[in-house]
Amino acid sequence: MKTIEDIKARELIKECVFKTSRSSGAGGQNVNKVESKVELWFNISESEKLTEEEKMILLYKLHKKLEKETTIHLQEQTDRTQLKNKELLKDKFYKLILQGFKVSKPRKPTKVSKAVKAKRLDNKKAKSETKQLRRKIT
Repeated sequence: MKTIEDIKARELIKECVFKTSRSSGAGGQNVNKVESKVELWFNISESEKLTEEEKMILLYKLHKKLEKETTIHLQEQTDRTQLKNKELLKDKFYKLILQGFKVSKPRKPTKVSKAVKAKRLDNKKAKSETKQLRRKIT
């Protein structure tokens, strides 16, 4: 079942700019003549499909992955074909957008149990006794 965020992420691909170039790595002579590396550029602030609130959420949550403060830049060159790299790149983009929309649960603080406290004190007493026995007898 597709969520609203998933559908929205798939609509955003229409606003992305794709560029191709020659990639390094496996491919033999194919590397020298075929542009199999694919790059994706997506400007969050200029998106028409996102609301202002969604833009703010994405900019806040993905701030470490942005270039020039508002642009997502991804690239893929693992496969030998441009088409496969483009599909892999789209999947990477979808996951990144869904990660940005994901709402994390608030952390519930927990207390240290009495048993754990008692065990820690027992260990401290045992260490203390061991060190007492190591002292010189006067």
